[in-house]
Amino acid sequence: MIRIMENAEKLNNMRHTLAHLLAASVGEIYKFDKIKLTLGPAIDNGFYYDIDFGGEKVADTDLKKIEDKMRKILPKWKEWEYKEISKNEALKFFKNEYKTELINEIAKRGEKITAYTCGGFTDLCRGGHLEKPNKELPSDAFKLDRVAGAYWRGDEKNKMLTRIYGLAFETKKELDDYIHQREETEKRDHRELGKKLELFTFDEEIGKGLPIWLPKGNIIKEELENWAKETEKKWNYQRVTTPVITKENLFYTSGHLPLYKESMYAPICIEEENYYIKPMNCPFHHKVFSAIPRTYKELPIRLAEYGWCHRYEDSGSLFGLMRVRGMQMNDAHIYTTPEQAINEFVDVIKLHEYYYKILGIEKYEMELALRDPKKLDKYHGEEEDWKLAEEMTTKAMELSGVPFKIVHEGAAFYGPKMDFQIYSSIGRMFSASTNQLDLYMGKRFKLEYTDKDGSKKIPFIIHRAPLGTHERFIGFLIEHYAGAFPLWLAPVQVKVIPVRENHNEYAKKVFELLKENNIRAELDDKDGNLGGKVRDAKNNKIPYWIVIGDKEIEAKKVTLESRDSGNLGQISKEELVTKLLEEIKQKK
Repeated sequence: MIRIMENAEKLNNMRHTLAHLLAASVGEIYKFDKIKLTLGPAIDNGFYYDIDFGGEKVADTDLKKIEDKMRKILPKWKEWEYKEISKNEALKFFKNEYKTELINEIAKRGEKITAYTCGGFTDLCRGGHLEKPNKELPSDAFKLDRVAGAYWRGDEKNKMLTRIYGLAFETKKELDDYIHQREETEKRDHRELGKKLELFTFDEEIGKGLPIWLPKGNIIKEELENWAKETEKKWNYQRVTTPVITKENLFYTSGHLPLYKESMYAPICIEEENYYIKPMNCPFHHKVFSAIPRTYKELPIRLAEYGWCHRYEDSGSLFGLMRVRGMQMNDAHIYTTPEQAINEFVDVIKLHEYYYKILGIEKYEMELALRDPKKLDKYHGEEEDWKLAEEMTTKAMELSGVPFKIVHEGAAFYGPKMDFQIYSSIGRMFSASTNQLDLYMGKRFKLEYTDKDGSKKIPFIIHRAPLGTHERFIGFLIEHYAGAFPLWLAPVQVKVIPVRENHNEYAKKVFELLKENNIRAELDDKDGNLGGKVRDAKNNKIPYWIVIGDKEIEAKKVTLESRDSGNLGQISKEELVTKLLEEIKQKK
């Protein structure tokens, strides 16, 4: 992971300084009288500058000479000189139309117009630099990254400029780590691997954001779902199934209408009544709870469903499996007495940890989203319920021992929300799942149970989805494993490879034995050389492949090779089946 600089302001000033250094270097190479500088801010991973090169083409291949120039002139950048100037002085000095536009805007707002000079280069700027660049700016901790097109002020009606991006961190190691992580991220892009490994697809005729699981991807989805169902059964969850469409009044009761309407698909009018495709399962589960009279002896009641949900996401925000419109959620709602709520909440956190341990997710933390005190009108429910829910959620998270942070925004409209942030094997962070304590919906739906004294009480409700949605979680796992799924999740677990045609009969017997034991196997008996068949197994990231030739047939064994451990030598068919079944069972 990239270490966060203790002084974030200093890092921002360093990147801003580099943007000016970039502009000065470009001016020296391409001549200030032939180019027009516009603006260049610091950004999350570095900096950029937008430049009008007057028709001259600048490409990524030109970046090295610009970067070399930056390092060459850096020793001359000893300190900044600040000067406040009038509008007329500014317009006279900064003569291009881009700076003119900026100067006029600053003057119109009644703000000071300031110019900063360093190493003989002057730029229009508000400030925020390293005071002594040649001493404070490490020359090996930045790198020019790429060239891109960018409309002036981000408006496509304006002229297209050349934007030069740079990367910058506090140290060379952090820069190298970032570049390495980005390269790994690109290699692990779930969209590319999903296509290469034939896991999922999208089709414009079906609709944006609506994934189609191909046979191999569907195996991963079903293995995860079966595992979750088995696990939840052990943890005393009951499974339910609810419709994907409902009358609109259900969502008025829940409060999602009108607050959540922009994220819902448009209503369908049936027999003069509006119906909505469900965007979440909770209102339906509340109806399951209320369908039968309940007593305190039954609580906690844990209702689980891999329910189909559809939400309208803006087209621009759709991103592979990570941001979709159709999703299948590892959802459940737990109905508890007040006394049970904290322990149940802690148990849900423990369930998250159990899943993550099996999946090899070693780094994770929780984020508790409370109300934004400046926007209290966004939230429904009574103040005393909110305070109690926030106190109980915080206590449960403290008891869990999992690191967490608190943010004062992002809470659901009906209660505080805890999100699990998980990190992939290369340190990329994802929001994986949610856990919420709700003291609001029970009242809205008039849910009740009979307490010990015969009185009617309203249950507390926990909303939880440890594995999130199939779509987002599998997208994460593709990148986490770089497509090399563990044996129990792999769409194809073993590939059987006969060396030549006369080995096909024995290979087929091994293949059938694997199938009989529910081991997902492929038989590669097509014409082709051994090297090509093994290469295909490696490219498809299959955990094991079996090579069968004369020696194997003579010994009545197979040669087992592992994606992760190399050649494991000869093994009998029976030993092979035992080994694979045990590894699948243990979910190694």
